This record gives sequence, structure tokens and C-alpha cells, in this order.
Amino acid sequence: MSWIILFFAGLFEIGWAVGLKYTEGFTRPLPTCLTVAAMAISVGLLGLAMKSLPLGTAYAIWTGIGAVGTVIAGIILFGESVSLFRLGSVLLICTGLVGLKLSH
Repeated sequence: MSWIILFFAGLFEIGWAVGLKYTEGFTRPLPTCLTVAAMAISVGLLGLAMKSLPLGTAYAIWTGIGAVGTVIAGIILFGESVSLFRLGSVLLICTGLVGLKLSH
């Protein structure tokens, strides 16, 4: 169950990272409120997952999900570049996440 909680914590991390873009420097009230709520939920879920998962593993996977998801969201939502080097770098992060999960 902790892995599922951690996965959702990572999804909310993607949400708040993307939300930061929409807040326009925290000048837009609704995106700002949603972003802050996603931050709180993400960290709260991370804390719950860490009850039974090792700190280093949980934190690395949480940030990895956020990093990979944010790159994908940037490509889809904001037209950011899709170079082979960039995609290869994301693949390396994914490989590391799988390695951490398997080593637990």
C-alpha cells in the first residue's frame, strides 16, 4: 500500500510543479490555491509512505516521478523540446527508479 501512496504523492508533485507555471508568480488566486493544495497533499502522502518505506528510496522515487512527469507535462502542455538527449535522460531516471524499487 505504501508504494501506491508514494505513486500518488508523485502525481501530486507533478500537479504542483505544473501548477507553479499557471500561478504566474503566485499572482493568480485559483491556480495558486490549487498549487498549494497539491503541495500539501503531495508532502502529506510522502510522509505516509515513509512510515514503511526507507527515506532514501521513498524520497528519490517521489522526486523521480515528479521529474519525469513534469518533463512529460512540459512537452505536452507547453511544447517543450523533445530531443533524443532529453528523452534518453528521462529514460535514465526511469531506469534508476525501477532499480530503487527492485532493490527494496
